[in-house]
Amino acid sequence: MYSDKIRDEEYRNNLLKYINCEYGIAAKYITPAKRGFYGETWKLSASNADYFLKVVYAEEHKPSYERSFPVIRHLCDHGIYFINKIVKTTLGCLYTTFDDAIVGLFDWIDGDNIQNEATKIEEYKMLAQVYTVPAYGIDIAREDFTTKDADEFFERWSRLDDKQVLTLLEKNCMKIEHRAKRLQIFSDLCRKDKNDFVITHGDAGGNFISNGNASFIVDWDSTKLAPPERDAWFCVHWDWAMAGFRDALNQNGIGYELRNERFAYYCYWFFFFYLNAYLDAHTDVVTIEDYIDGWMADNVKWADAV
Repeated sequence: MYSDKIRDEEYRNNLLKYINCEYGIAAKYITPAKRGFYGETWKLSASNADYFLKVVYAEEHKPSYERSFPVIRHLCDHGIYFINKIVKTTLGCLYTTFDDAIVGLFDWIDGDNIQNEATKIEEYKMLAQVYTVPAYGIDIAREDFTTKDADEFFERWSRLDDKQVLTLLEKNCMKIEHRAKRLQIFSDLCRKDKNDFVITHGDAGGNFISNGNASFIVDWDSTKLAPPERDAWFCVHWDWAMAGFRDALNQNGIGYELRNERFAYYCYWFFFFYLNAYLDAHTDVVTIEDYIDGWMADNVKWADAV
């Protein structure tokens, strides 16, 4: 994982001094916070407040991380209160750089990062509020329904030299190629209509924080102007979840009919997205094998029936 790197005391002290200078915060110390895939995350403790510090070194993730800051500010300006709020530098910048990394500082949110079925309805209600925010005036990526993640995977496959991983992929060759062909089918269908786009999160299920009294959705690194299906594909095979998602849209005045071809597109697209992520992280072959027929199996099975 990108965020598994252990930082020594010298690095921590240099980072702490830099943050104190850039943000004018008399921070006393930093401690590791719960890590995601790309970011090195820290709890920054000052005398009067705590902050969440996220440092991103991965070149492929820097552009989306940078673009997320004005989107977060835009959402806050439009009354979305349940997201991580940005702390600006002393010069009023939304983010800064340190050691060739992109650095962002946010208000600290107390609570537990929860990812289970019980939180889905509340998550959908919150996301539907985000969908009501207009996207004018912000630089945000727009969904293009391409197959680039599958293309990237096959190109990478051709260059792999790990014999164990190569053997595993050959074993699952027909299955993977079938999913790529299905992705192409739904890519062609979805590209015919790019209407009804809203500001989507992209991974809200893994970034839902609850402290008992309030709930928050954090980590808006992957924001994109896209159809609502991008945020709900993971639960498409559960009728109760889809009913809850439709209710949330309707309750927020969003008259949109969910479309199966868009759900199917995201099921296949995310299959290749996460497969590439596992390869990026040099994950062991057992984990990759478990993934291919593991936690996405129900989603792919649903999409295969569309």
